[in-house]
Amino acid sequence: MITNDGPLSDIRVIEMGHVIAAPMCGALLSDFGADVIKIERPGQGDMLRVLSGRAKDGVGVWWKTLARNKRLVALDWKSEEGRKVLRRLVEDAQILIENFRPGVLERAGLGPEILHEWNPDLVIVRISGYGQTGPRSSWPGFGRAGEAMSGLAHITGFADNAPMHPGFPAADSTTGLMGAYGAMMALHAVRSGSSRGQVVDLAIFEPLLRLIDYHVPTRTGAGMPVDRNGLQAPNSYAPAGVFRAKDGKWITITAGSAATGRRLLEAAGGADWAAEPQFQTLEGFAEHMDDIVKRVEAFVAQHDAQEALDIFHAHDAVAAMIYDVDDILADPHIAARGNIVGVEGDDTKVVGPVPKLDKTPGRLRWLGRGELGADSRTVLTELGFNDEQVDDMVKNGTIGEPGR
Repeated sequence: MITNDGPLSDIRVIEMGHVIAAPMCGALLSDFGADVIKIERPGQGDMLRVLSGRAKDGVGVWWKTLARNKRLVALDWKSEEGRKVLRRLVEDAQILIENFRPGVLERAGLGPEILHEWNPDLVIVRISGYGQTGPRSSWPGFGRAGEAMSGLAHITGFADNAPMHPGFPAADSTTGLMGAYGAMMALHAVRSGSSRGQVVDLAIFEPLLRLIDYHVPTRTGAGMPVDRNGLQAPNSYAPAGVFRAKDGKWITITAGSAATGRRLLEAAGGADWAAEPQFQTLEGFAEHMDDIVKRVEAFVAQHDAQEALDIFHAHDAVAAMIYDVDDILADPHIAARGNIVGVEGDDTKVVGPVPKLDKTPGRLRWLGRGELGADSRTVLTELGFNDEQVDDMVKNGTIGEPGR
């Protein structure tokens, strides 16, 4: 039986984040049913509203996906009255996410000790450039600093050129993912009775440091440097590369073992080439990588991309077309998997929830809305404030709602 509420529908999340990392964390939880209440500053809102570009309806398209499935409350939580509202929210929540610079909440009298006084079982996800501890904890840090410190930029690009950052906010996005993962572990500890609420402390460089995974043991265990390697696999341990086909399209090939490497060689140069003695071990591949790249490059250049792919696939070799976004939107496999989703009445499409759960799947309920404080009144009413109290808070600027 499939349910539509989502496996996290009994969880309330207070998102006090801005721009990317914390909002990504909240969005991932919201995909699977969590009631994510996003707190924004009255009259200003999340900076992402400005940074995310414009759609036809005047709402930033990046905002639409990072604010999806969230209820929006505009609240001045630094004011005395706003603090009372925040306390009620915290008392009724399981998770709070924030990505201010360390010390911001403490200076506002809202450090973890206060939040846990209000709600001892609260899971607090704290995202910052360099973490809550350590000699650099007070430094400002954005995603690119995390990509640099993790080693990602150093190992990306060509050996004879500058380090490169990826074409998307890798540090921020992976930190959002790791934050959601950490929140679920901490919440499990609460619900299993093994712990009360706790702090999940994430520095933006740490998720990439963990996910790269191989560079530290390669250096310390094998004594090998880990440097930029262009389009090859790490340390050129197996055939890999990106090659341009006759029709101008690009394909990528890769192998993870000597056996899969030989299948690539057989597809590109015949069985005799693949059977040569030097290709029976990965070490042999590494020693002859320049020749492999040249011959595969010549093979791909002789064929249109799809024809080359068909030949590789006929030999059970791993090769794929390099997609731009229009390829993604047109691909029948991506469509069959339901990876691109939208809502009725809006042309904007977004990437659907990942991963897929067969009994309690995630779903897109609504896209991020443009009205600042769209749900302020509804949420405060649920907290027990009456219309007169809400009206007074709107008048004195404690909360904001659309048009006021």
